[in-house]
Amino acid sequence: MRKILMTPLAVSLFALAACQSEQADQVEDTAEAQAERIDEMADQAPTELQEERLEEKADVVEEQGEEAANKMDDDGEIAPSESKIGDTQP
Repeated sequence: MRKILMTPLAVSLFALAACQSEQADQVEDTAEAQAERIDEMADQAPTELQEERLEEKADVVEEQGEEAANKMDDDGEIAPSESKIGDTQP
């Protein structure tokens, strides 16, 4: 049986992902899907230069999606995990 070790960075990223609003998650998921399609196009590119450019574009699309999702949450939206509504712990 394998044990999965969670590094502090992995734990932090997991905790941050849980704090995003549902709408921000959708924005990020959409950007990731677009980036994946661009990466698939890169795999089919006829030249190495075209492949590299498409891969760079995919990275930009994904980064922009992450930034947009972060901005949504920074603009005053409160993620369900941060609202404390229904929180029964003191």
